[in-house]
Amino acid sequence: MTTRDDLLQAAHQRQEQNQLPYFGALTPQEAYALLQNDPAAVLVDVRTQAELDWVGGVDVPDAQFAHVEWMSYPGGAQNARFIEELRARVPSDVPVLFLCRSAARSKHAARVATEAGYRFAMDVLEGFEGNRDDHHHRKTVEGWCVRGLPWHGA
Repeated sequence: MTTRDDLLQAAHQRQEQNQLPYFGALTPQEAYALLQNDPAAVLVDVRTQAELDWVGGVDVPDAQFAHVEWMSYPGGAQNARFIEELRARVPSDVPVLFLCRSAARSKHAARVATEAGYRFAMDVLEGFEGNRDDHHHRKTVEGWCVRGLPWHGA
């Protein structure tokens, strides 16, 4: 069994190896294991509400989930209140896992959260849907969904 400390160490090793500007990064499987091993940990989905409505989302306990948009839909403007909304939902001293579609926005969110004082800000590698396959489809190559972790469709 992998412990909370083992998972945090794995995340931080990725930070050191890749010179990440935040605490670290976890695979989707590791992120889910951390949520199971640490009831204080929170997964923050930074996708738009439209993405949650049209594509679906993770199935984790409500107490361990927060939705804070990184960008708005349909305009794509960055959420100027991101940190304010994050602070209202997630304490700064707990492990916080940022998730988006393909692990692009989540990296930015983890960096900004770290700059705002979140000690354990982490990126969930691969994202919810992962990168596109050769036919430009998602949810086929990598990501939370492909890894068989709990999620619900739209």
